[in-house]
Amino acid sequence: MVGEGVLLECIRHQQVERILVVGRRPCGVVHQKVKEVLVPDFFDLSSIEPELRGFDACFFCLGVSSVGMKEPEYTKLTYDLTMNFARAVSKLNSNMTFCYISGAGTDTSEKGRSMWARVKGKTENDLMKLPFKQALAFRPGIMHPTPGMKNTLALYKYFAWIWYLGRPFSPSVFLRLSEVGTAMVNAALHGSEKKVLEAKDIYALSRK
Repeated sequence: MVGEGVLLECIRHQQVERILVVGRRPCGVVHQKVKEVLVPDFFDLSSIEPELRGFDACFFCLGVSSVGMKEPEYTKLTYDLTMNFARAVSKLNSNMTFCYISGAGTDTSEKGRSMWARVKGKTENDLMKLPFKQALAFRPGIMHPTPGMKNTLALYKYFAWIWYLGRPFSPSVFLRLSEVGTAMVNAALHGSEKKVLEAKDIYALSRK
């Protein structure tokens, strides 16, 4: 859901010249700016390495829920997979901004009780050690999908009322997915003073 929303904002933004979508299955979006490559195994990127060169930014929106997962499995699909992709693009693009969709409540101490928060925290910490121009962790909370999206979570329709209730009182917490995408583009274009962006920081950056 997040990936599609960010993609739509990249398409709309006049300063985004070209977009490479990397996924396991077709995203269903066709546009003159967009090229798509499919990779069955994100732990083996050798077949697509030539395609990954020449980009100013990577918006990494891939993720899984920790519900029902043991820590080793969640670590493989969250930390190992992300770091494998990030290491690959950092070697191929020396001036890249890497924007990672993390989550509200992530634990960068890596010592808390919450398993998912520790794993996300380690991922954030180690991404920022890679030789990027800038590596940023985005921690949105409740997000409202962009109208017309195809990949909205099925359960969202049961909880959408929370967003509509909270948005008028706290727009910097109850974000539009379009604001997350715009903030990521702005981070790539202008940089960010903060490396870890909570919802209120994402909201502010989307308005620059």
